[in-house]
Amino acid sequence: MLSRDFAASVGELKALLGRELQVHGSGALIRWLLADDLVDEMNLLTFPVVVGDGTRLFPCTGPDMALELVETRTTPSGVTIQVCRPAGRPQYGTATADMGT
Repeated sequence: MLSRDFAASVGELKALLGRELQVHGSGALIRWLLADDLVDEMNLLTFPVVVGDGTRLFPCTGPDMALELVETRTTPSGVTIQVCRPAGRPQYGTATADMGT
């Protein structure tokens, strides 16, 4: 049972050996978990279709977050799956340095 201190309860659940917590389809919960530093890994799926308006997964405001790309693969239907881990604050370079020139 989760206590009123939801962040502490999630932390306790994560601490249990052999336990994996998953969130499917709740952008608001993911944003909250990211803000409270409770996400260890994300599986981001990108479908090859444009559907128009939608809800942002990552907020427009707040601190930037670097992601470490751990794995990437593409399904036969073109869905790309990126496995990422939060990696603290991003380091920014210049456009010239990023392009290797």
